[in-house]
Amino acid sequence: MTRAFCVRMPSGARYWTVLDEELRAVPVADAFLLDLRFGRDRAESTTKSYAGAVALFLRWCGETGRDWRSAAADMGLFITWLRYTPADGGSVLIGPGAKPVRGDRRVNVVLVAVRAFLAFAVARKEAPPHVLGQLYELADSADLPREAQLEDGGLHYRLRPRHRMRVPDTDIDRASDEELVALIGACRSARDRLIVLLLSRVGLRRGEAAGLRRSDLHLLPDNRSLGCRVAGAHLHVVPRVNSNGAQAKSRYTRAVPVDFLVVQAIDQYVVERYACREAAACDFLLVNLFRVPLGSPVTPGALNELFEVLCGRANLSRRITPHMCRHAFASNLADSGALLDEIQRLLGHINPASSQPYLHPSAARLRAAVDRVPSPRLPHAGGAR
Repeated sequence: MTRAFCVRMPSGARYWTVLDEELRAVPVADAFLLDLRFGRDRAESTTKSYAGAVALFLRWCGETGRDWRSAAADMGLFITWLRYTPADGGSVLIGPGAKPVRGDRRVNVVLVAVRAFLAFAVARKEAPPHVLGQLYELADSADLPREAQLEDGGLHYRLRPRHRMRVPDTDIDRASDEELVALIGACRSARDRLIVLLLSRVGLRRGEAAGLRRSDLHLLPDNRSLGCRVAGAHLHVVPRVNSNGAQAKSRYTRAVPVDFLVVQAIDQYVVERYACREAAACDFLLVNLFRVPLGSPVTPGALNELFEVLCGRANLSRRITPHMCRHAFASNLADSGALLDEIQRLLGHINPASSQPYLHPSAARLRAAVDRVPSPRLPHAGGAR
């Protein structure tokens, strides 16, 4: 059975590939995933997702006796297989009352990766050109949202995927200030308060927070003694290989300023951390203090577990996730007057368009936007004829 597999390069960088039944890398899939990771500068987590999707596609081809080069003609059958086939290779039950093992949204994620893989194979002449016609159809721009259409208003043509499940748009909401205060109030340790603040006031992803090292913190007014030219208290988000599975999504290092609340929370946590002898030799900032193995770095999954506990302890009416704190950070920046390029840089996005979904204007900012529009000068009622 084909499977995704993590490869560590001599430089320490990692990417994911696909192994066949004899545990050999599938050449075209390996070339595609290498190009995705290093040629197109995509994150390791992206190659992991794509490798899993390509492995599923090749597994379906093998189990049904299809050549992967021509299997795009039966993509509808692949979708049905995807919906009902367990990832562990267990028995498949399709029929009345059968429950899908993958939802429409997950199926779409797999299809995106498979289309990219087959398009790469066509470009490399590993698959025939007509495969593209089985994956895409020619469409015009008339059915695109107005903001996605070009400014000239003319009709333009594009390739539209033939196979795509319809799913409702569900944007991630921001955590409100009241919810964040309630979460902080529900924390029972300085470490947990620091975690909430790193996500909501520094805008870190959970993998970036879990991957922080003590050496990434530069909290002096002048940090030149540390070999850093960035003035003021800040931390560095550095992409590196971490033993706890934490990842910085971007391949580029960025410095993010921190305010006095975060600095104060770090000071309080350092005192708490020093009480744990097992943590002394660990360079990771966030470590286990209350459960074994003591002193080991916390994992990204542990942050999800923490937020579930805090939401219950704070009696919140909805579940707040770590990523909703990042949305709150970006939205609060916008509400306070920050420009899009500033928000983009602080979030670590390469493309400004990637920052747009993180902006959720508050009701007060929407009201202020309307109030800023000047009233027209109306003629006096007595002067009308």
